[in-house]
Amino acid sequence: MEQDFIQRIVEAAIMAAPQPLTLAQLNALFSEDQPAPADSIEQAIEALRRDCESRGVELVEVASGFRFQVKADVHAWVARLWTERQTKYTRATLETLALIAYRQPITRGEIEQIRGVAVNANMVKALEEREWIRVVGHRDVPGRPELFGTTKGFLDYFGLKSLDQLPPLAELKDIPELEPQLPFDLDPAVVANAAMAEAEAEADQASNEHTDEGDFVGSDDSDESHPNQRAVETTPADVHEEAGDTAEPELKDE
Repeated sequence: MEQDFIQRIVEAAIMAAPQPLTLAQLNALFSEDQPAPADSIEQAIEALRRDCESRGVELVEVASGFRFQVKADVHAWVARLWTERQTKYTRATLETLALIAYRQPITRGEIEQIRGVAVNANMVKALEEREWIRVVGHRDVPGRPELFGTTKGFLDYFGLKSLDQLPPLAELKDIPELEPQLPFDLDPAVVANAAMAEAEAEADQASNEHTDEGDFVGSDDSDESHPNQRAVETTPADVHEEAGDTAEPELKDE
């Protein structure tokens, strides 16, 4: 089989596939009766890369394999084909994602220790549903909090082959949405304390679930957007004030 024909097969396969293709998947396209010669797939990929140098697309290798993608210099024009509104993520979400990417594996408590604020569970869930992060294990401390790490989908979305290709932290200052002023170089003891604090908090929450909730009003444990909101014990005096009861106390007949 001629090399030019192998190159055409590889080009068509990568272009038609809905996801990146690995070398093993490309080799599997050829039958045992007509196998691709050794290194012919690699040579075809290199030739395709050279052919794309003067085109509007490029052949790149990401975590999941090889794919064609639009070059950055023409992206602004091609993006007009996508009429759906792009999802915009908040600064808190991007900072959380950056911490997971650069400090993985990391627990939710460690993220809160670094950022100094509570991490909304819905934010973590959104990143998981986007398939950018996943649970990769549990910290070996009491409570065994979940450890988060990034996925191949995260690398593919940002055009990375591995985590080694992440930009240096100093370059993040050029991204207006991020600009994280975060202490990524925390002492390991601080990280361990954060994990312990998270475990203790989970234990306290589990024990509080068995308490009588009828004596408390004004709190909603499921709403993490207000971490400073506390349960307020209602006394009979509070009930009278809320009802507007200002009547004088009844006097006994003498």
